[in-house]
Amino acid sequence: MKLKILTTVALLTTLFIATPVKAENPTQVKRLLETGECPSCNLAGANLKDAHLIGADLRNANLQGASLVNANLEGADLSRANLKEANLTGAFVSGTSLTNANLTDVNFTNAHLSNADVAGAALTGVNLTGAELINTSINIGGE
Repeated sequence: MKLKILTTVALLTTLFIATPVKAENPTQVKRLLETGECPSCNLAGANLKDAHLIGADLRNANLQGASLVNANLEGADLSRANLKEANLTGAFVSGTSLTNANLTDVNFTNAHLSNADVAGAALTGVNLTGAELINTSINIGGE
């Protein structure tokens, strides 16, 4: 009997550990894509690949781990947004406000950052491999 209980507990533990938690809110993703507005939304882990988010209001949004690969964020407001570990490979980030945003471990590989405001943003571990930086103050290796 003990063996049966231990086996069941072990199996259930494995299932809970192996099952990824999907934090994105599909209703909020739909709202963002339809209206361009989703301040304070929970979009953690959202797949926003190739999304046209021109002028989007994403202030205080949680985009931790989101995929914004090749997304167009021109003129978007991501002030105080959490983009920790987000993937912005190839993204177009022009005239975008990222003030006081959490950009820790963000992947900007091959992204275009032009006139992006990153004042007060957390920039630890940012990947800028192949990124084009124009009038965007990101200092690598210093303050």
